[in-house]
Amino acid sequence: QVQLVESGGGLVQAGGSLRLSCAASTRTFSIYGMGWFRQAPGKEREFVAAIARSGGSTYYTDSVKGRFTISRDNAKNTAYLQMNSLKPEDTAVYYCAASSRFVTITKSNYDYWGPGTQVTVSS
Repeated sequence: QVQLVESGGGLVQAGGSLRLSCAASTRTFSIYGMGWFRQAPGKEREFVAAIARSGGSTYYTDSVKGRFTISRDNAKNTAYLQMNSLKPEDTAVYYCAASSRFVTITKSNYDYWGPGTQVTVSS
């Protein structure tokens, strides 16, 4: 069982930046592909970014490419999502997730989820 806890959310003005962290309670963090998803009110949870076990491969949804960066530190059992040039449409609850697969962008392939952290971008 892997427990994930997100942090770093908050209220920010459009154009601002936030860095989300996802701490994992496992010593085998490096065997999990990690992902970030988000869910806005009234919408389904959607893929944002994913990173492979080694950190060598990353994937992004089109709407965040060039603005968001996913990374991981396997020594610290932590994944990150650096969010720059934030827009009001980025407002959502952000979730990190862990998959036993090398890397995946598919929500159903993730085995463990954090409780989420709220990100609100004001215009």
